[in-house]
Amino acid sequence: MAQSIENRIFNRISDKKRGWVFTPSYFLDLGNRAAIDQALSRLVRSGDIRRLTRGIYDYPRKDSTFGDVPPSVDRISAALAEKDNLKIQPSGAYAANVLGLSDQVPAKVVFLTDGHSRTVQVGKWSIKLKKTTPKNMATAGRISGLVIQALRYIGQDNVDDNVINKLKRKLSDEDKKQLIKDMRYAPVWIGETFKKIMNDCCFNNKKGKS
Repeated sequence: MAQSIENRIFNRISDKKRGWVFTPSYFLDLGNRAAIDQALSRLVRSGDIRRLTRGIYDYPRKDSTFGDVPPSVDRISAALAEKDNLKIQPSGAYAANVLGLSDQVPAKVVFLTDGHSRTVQVGKWSIKLKKTTPKNMATAGRISGLVIQALRYIGQDNVDDNVINKLKRKLSDEDKKQLIKDMRYAPVWIGETFKKIMNDCCFNNKKGKS
């Protein structure tokens, strides 16, 4: 007997690791949208999956004491981008936190986007998608975009040797080379910061060739 669409959807979900965040579009090959939405609703009611917000679900991780664990903001944002076919770029305090330049974990996380501005509340996370310029989105999804936004948040007057050394340790040689490739998208002062981050990488490469 052929499996029901609900069983086929859950089989696909259970093949993923817990913590996976997804949209109905992952199952469009299994049936029409109405049938998929109904199947997902039944899986939510049974407790197999969790509805995070409109059109976004997860296969929650479990904790023996606290029960379902909240999903990561990275996974939520990736699902939001996939759902609406958007480019997104972490910015502000969140970008600085990801790079280890700030201990602040913001309650409101801001992502730049090429889509419309809006705010989505998912559990403890308030995720703001903020429409920005094509230039700001040119480095979306690349390490250079993350560093540009983190440095913008910190501000030119606060970028000292400590910040530069943290980035030197955090970034791989390939990451540093990407900064130089994308320097044209950064303000002049951030481009100069990129050069300072890159210095050790260039020196080490030349030393290795000598």
